[in-house]
Amino acid sequence: MSVLTSPHPAGPKPKENAMPTAPRPVHARKLLRPAVVARPAPVVEYPDRGVEAMTPEHWNAEVDCTQSLRSRFAHRDDVYVGSELTMYWLEGDNERWLQPDVFVAFGPSRDTKRTVWKTWEEGKFADFVLEVASRGTHRRDLTETHALYESLGVTEYWQHDPTGKYLPPRLLGHRLNKTGAYEPMPLERRPDGTRRGESQVLSLHLCLDNAGRLRLHDPATGKFLATYEEKDCLLAEKDRLIAEERRARQAAQAEIEELKRRLARQ
Repeated sequence: MSVLTSPHPAGPKPKENAMPTAPRPVHARKLLRPAVVARPAPVVEYPDRGVEAMTPEHWNAEVDCTQSLRSRFAHRDDVYVGSELTMYWLEGDNERWLQPDVFVAFGPSRDTKRTVWKTWEEGKFADFVLEVASRGTHRRDLTETHALYESLGVTEYWQHDPTGKYLPPRLLGHRLNKTGAYEPMPLERRPDGTRRGESQVLSLHLCLDNAGRLRLHDPATGKFLATYEEKDCLLAEKDRLIAEERRARQAAQAEIEELKRRLARQ
């Protein structure tokens, strides 16, 4: 077996003064980009945040206003009146939410079953909001919540303090101006000492009676909207009148039957 001793075993002797060449890699490797795997978008849950405990005064003010407004707009399928519903306004973000004590939205269907409010699906947030002052929320309602409702385009933002402990005036109202900023709404003092402010959104007056209770007044009829308690009384009175009418008809029928029997004996 011969052994090559030439310094150039792989070929002819290179030319003198030839430029050196870079060595080629033994195995050339092709760089490959990893395949992009499509991943489904994360599912964001929008939970109902529940309702905090409230005092009887807070609950009564909230229920009275909500029920009065629902009766007021019962003939409208495009008006939603809500209370303590968890409302989200940024799709994909379930950490930003509000729960207005009472709100009204014109446009969304009132018949749709909702557990939460998703603004991007409803097409709007709300047109009217009422917050009832409480020890735990009244400061935030005056500052942070006030700014949020303004930025969300809530046309009217009202605040009511049924106890008189937390708000200097027990009724406050703000309306968006042409620049999108809130301006305070003046309250009229009536000769009887009560105060009232006009809601252009609802076409109603928000009034405080002498006891500081919030009432809704219809300027078209000159009457107050019935509260939840008053509505129960009206229904009870209606039932009483129906029962009296039924007894009167039964008594009249009994008299007719008795008269027929007497005539039959003659």
